[in-house]
Amino acid sequence: MTEVIDGEAVAADIRESLTECISTLKDEGVEPGLATVLMSDDPASETYVSMKQRDCEEVGIDGIHIEIDPEAPAEELYDTIDELNADSSINGILVQMPVPDQVDERRVLRRIDPVKDVDGFHPENVGRLVAGNDRYRPCTPHGIQKLLEACGTETEGADAVIVGRSNIVGKPLANLLFQKADDGNATVTVCHSRTENLGEKTRSADILVAAVGIPEIIDAEMVSDGTTVIDVGVNRVDAETEKGYELVGDVDYDAVEGIAGAITPVPGGVGPMTRAMLLYNTVKAAGLQHDVDVDLP
Repeated sequence: MTEVIDGEAVAADIRESLTECISTLKDEGVEPGLATVLMSDDPASETYVSMKQRDCEEVGIDGIHIEIDPEAPAEELYDTIDELNADSSINGILVQMPVPDQVDERRVLRRIDPVKDVDGFHPENVGRLVAGNDRYRPCTPHGIQKLLEACGTETEGADAVIVGRSNIVGKPLANLLFQKADDGNATVTVCHSRTENLGEKTRSADILVAAVGIPEIIDAEMVSDGTTVIDVGVNRVDAETEKGYELVGDVDYDAVEGIAGAITPVPGGVGPMTRAMLLYNTVKAAGLQHDVDVDLP
């Protein structure tokens, strides 16, 4: 029988563990703070930021939210980041992507103090990750590692296939899974939308991660019996529902569920873990910046 990996439950356990870490910080006079910055009127982005701020309130992190007019000059966003970098009460900074066309996304990532870069996307933090000396693991890849651990999937010696080569999921996850570590030591293949004979590659996987952003690209013929399937995709497709659409992953869940050894649902799988690991990184950042040891889960 296929195990459905409950990302909501795993994320809740992590949040509960983090409350103990936050108590340790507060006993030392440190109240961890996370600033979210939104320069968009995209409803999905607004929802994501709202959920992140709600998570902060739940665990006891001081959440600060700043909204910038999407029509404003790019310098307004850059100046806001500079102010947050200089504010000692802010331990983590997250600029919600995407940003408007007049803003250089790469400049935004470089502008954030790497010690406050709780997304883990600053070039310095990317370099540390690749070198095997990470400061902050990007939230979604780290969350995937926690899900694999929760369902008892061993990475050491496993063949892991990642479909998707993005800077925020595919590339960092590949680096984490093949590093010499208890949650690494896998043999990793990275595929993408232009990979030929994709099914041949995915059928070889013990661990299959779908993160390419194409609705239900992974079907039953592309998955072998017993594979652990992690679905990162969240895609809107037209449907006869009240909203006129439904959310589906990059995996054809109904077709694959009976084949996989374990599988994440969409929603309720990877998404909650991404948010939980953002809190994790914020707590870690507060400890690093104030030289307080915290026993992170």
